[in-house]
Amino acid sequence: MTSEILATMRAAIIEEGRKFEIKSHAVPVVGDNDILVKTVAVALNPTDWKHVAYSAGIPGSILGCDFSGTVVKVGSAVQTVSVGQSVTGFVHGGLFPDEGAFAEYVKTQSDLVLVIPEDTLTHEEAAAIGCAFWTAVQALFHPTRLGLTEPPAKTSNDEWILVYGGSTAVSQSAVQLATLAGYKVVSTASPHNFEFVKSLRASAVFDYHAPDVVGQIKVATGDGVVHAMDSIPSVDPLRICAESIGPAGGNVVQLVLAPVPGVTERKDVAFKPALIYSALGREWVLPNGTTFPVSEGGRTHMVSFLKKLPELVKSGAVKPLPIKHWEGGLDGIADGLQYMRDGKVGAEKIVYRL
Repeated sequence: MTSEILATMRAAIIEEGRKFEIKSHAVPVVGDNDILVKTVAVALNPTDWKHVAYSAGIPGSILGCDFSGTVVKVGSAVQTVSVGQSVTGFVHGGLFPDEGAFAEYVKTQSDLVLVIPEDTLTHEEAAAIGCAFWTAVQALFHPTRLGLTEPPAKTSNDEWILVYGGSTAVSQSAVQLATLAGYKVVSTASPHNFEFVKSLRASAVFDYHAPDVVGQIKVATGDGVVHAMDSIPSVDPLRICAESIGPAGGNVVQLVLAPVPGVTERKDVAFKPALIYSALGREWVLPNGTTFPVSEGGRTHMVSFLKKLPELVKSGAVKPLPIKHWEGGLDGIADGLQYMRDGKVGAEKIVYRL
């Protein structure tokens, strides 16, 4: 089944010279296992402006990762998604001419979307369940990262996890998911965000600028932190995560691939890199030639978790992130990305309705 679809669309296309333009672009061709989505809303992530500013994106590719919309075409082998359904998902924007969220149509794989349960999320709320949420899922539950018990199941262990930077979009999602799985969460944030992070069910929140923050975490948890996740990957946050781990040792997930030198001298703390693009099952090559092969394990894990997500959304266990609505549709994306790059975003996701 298909609806009438034009051959071209408006999209945010990466150009030479560290910029992007809203211009006419070919509507992606749908493969046997793909769906085509008429975009209703998109959300911004730091990775979007970084693909442009750091020349990490490839000219001619479509920018953007997070989207929601209505299915207008399905591939010949698709059985789980139908034309007319509302879906939300995450794609690797910035590297492919046929894959990117900041466009009037988005092509994606049919098993890598959430069919939005009726009477639950608006399209704007659904668009925010993308890059940040998926990153938290991978960091917490993938067996080669922290390997925690996945909700709706609950852990039988009495364990603490430190989620650093609790007001960021990734950490907001992580706090929700970890507590759903029965873990006790301690977090860090700026003081004006303490109550917000606690509203996500964190048991305790401390100021990451405090010189004795590690000591405060150890007192609050009875020196029982076993797992940690850092959503702000640099030396000081990683140091706090590592030093907050209890005497039995443990693991820290970092959202960068390369080791960060000078973090800690502890030998009983292991750093686990996480990169959410590995969940998409597609090889990619950076402009500098670095190649990332397909990760079948990453994709399989995310497909499995996405099957659990509709019930978590319907029950209200997974709640939408706070949203900052930005006007202008595709033409307003540049301003939103600059606002984010300037460090003005706090405890919310910038979302556009197209």
